[in-house]
Amino acid sequence: MSADPVGEPSTSTAGISKPIITKTSTAKGNLSSLVSPTTHVQWKINEKCLCYHGPLIYEAKILKIRVFTPEDTENGEIGPNFLVHYKGWKQTWDEWVTEQRILKFDEAGIAKQKALSQSALAAQNAGAAGKMKDSSGKTIGNPAGLSISAGGSTRSGIRKEGARGTKRAREDDDGHNARRAEMKLSVPEILKVLLVDDWEAVTKNHQLVTLPRSPTVRQILGQFEDHVKSTTTSLPTPALLTHTICAGLQIYFDRSCGMSLLYRFERHQYAEIRKKYITGPQVKIEESSDVEMSSIYGGEHLLRMLVSLPQMVAHSQMDGESISLVKEYVNELLRYLESNKDSIFQREYDTPSESYGNTVRS
Repeated sequence: MSADPVGEPSTSTAGISKPIITKTSTAKGNLSSLVSPTTHVQWKINEKCLCYHGPLIYEAKILKIRVFTPEDTENGEIGPNFLVHYKGWKQTWDEWVTEQRILKFDEAGIAKQKALSQSALAAQNAGAAGKMKDSSGKTIGNPAGLSISAGGSTRSGIRKEGARGTKRAREDDDGHNARRAEMKLSVPEILKVLLVDDWEAVTKNHQLVTLPRSPTVRQILGQFEDHVKSTTTSLPTPALLTHTICAGLQIYFDRSCGMSLLYRFERHQYAEIRKKYITGPQVKIEESSDVEMSSIYGGEHLLRMLVSLPQMVAHSQMDGESISLVKEYVNELLRYLESNKDSIFQREYDTPSESYGNTVRS
């Protein structure tokens, strides 16, 4: 990307909106400010904002602004992007996000943040943070920040200052919660160990899952569907529901993969994958339209999604009966993953090149 300002202050050329950019720097085309081509809102470096992460909203600060192209995107997205730092969180959580995920730090944004927090508090029923044991038997906090039950803490869980007003929120929602089933999952111990190992490999050892994976998420769900239909289980009406639920899980995965299932060290890999299969200049439109993340990622990221699914479902419009059905099928899927762990999960992760590490740290 050129370091020069992109054109004169103008919002359209031949009907195509352009961002209004001022005072670009020489470092990778970073900008000091930008006027959105869609909302016409102005964003500035070091501006305090609110940012979606998973189902909740956090206070954040804009560190950098860039307009990504297919050739230089760092998160797989094209157009205006913002590097944000979440207040109170380590730098490892800093990430590039699109404008759709950020809000102005004003009364309207704060009201939306509080509403989501109160809703999540009511859904979580004040559960304690989930604990897991690593391969040595040592009890540790949930390293991946993923929920193992609707009452567990998540990366997008409620922070301490949100505790005030919890009781009132629950009292107000008693009738609503009575009609909703809690989605409490029974995660096998060996899968908890795999989650810890996965977290350590990526965040501590700076390794990556091989992509594309084999089997992929789509293939695993297809194999699970065949398994349910060909064996005797206690699942309700498997012939009718299995395909629908597996298709729903695949959609959940495709929509959440880039937003909440990746560690910071994996985001550049995600951007490279999107460039190679979806957004790159060499990709044919008819080919890219059929590519989803569920046909590239595998069991490691599927497991991350499954243990965070209760939090996702808590903020959905699903009724209690549907939640109960999904819970039964997901618990059965977890048992299937446990039984077939040797063929589903990767034993040794890849060590990326030095240039990859330098790009991630830059």
